[in-house]
Amino acid sequence: MNYLLQGLTMGLAYVAPIGLQNLFVINSSLKHSRKRALLNALIVILFDISLALSCFFGIGAIMKKYQWLQLIILLVGSLIVIYIGIGLLKEKAATETSLKTADTLSSTIATAFIVTWANPQAIIDGTMMLGAFHVTLPASSSSAFITGVALASAIWFTVLTLVISTFSNWFNPKVLRIINIICGIIIIVYGIKLFINFIFMF
Repeated sequence: MNYLLQGLTMGLAYVAPIGLQNLFVINSSLKHSRKRALLNALIVILFDISLALSCFFGIGAIMKKYQWLQLIILLVGSLIVIYIGIGLLKEKAATETSLKTADTLSSTIATAFIVTWANPQAIIDGTMMLGAFHVTLPASSSSAFITGVALASAIWFTVLTLVISTFSNWFNPKVLRIINIICGIIIIVYGIKLFINFIFMF
């Protein structure tokens, strides 16, 4: 139980900071019905857990062994992140009738995959945090720890979706536009930072 709680607290510390996944879930909760927003959150949770498992059980070793792979992930990921940010800046303010219009499921899955698996910072941070913890844990406790991490992801994104969707009526199209601009700028700056990291590593 102790290792499960450690994994839960570590997982919350890992997913709670504002990042691409959180911005995606927040935007989804504002744009869609609660039912669809929860489905989108579930998709993010599944991708997030799959990334956590990969980081915990070995992707870190691969990245440490092949620096060129880390460079590719940084380069491609930074460009995709910048592209997502520019897309948010260009997105027009929603009208009252289109405020709750859902994206296609395939589009949601693709975006959720990008903000999770094409996010080099998430891969690197996850590798460093979860990979390092895996080395220090007794073999018998690994399952409990990573289960706690997975629970943290499920709890965080579900609660975030429910809270934002509950108060979504407070957000009119103008406010949504401002949020998109702020999120877009943050994401672009984030992508530029990743690209600079690529240049320094290269």
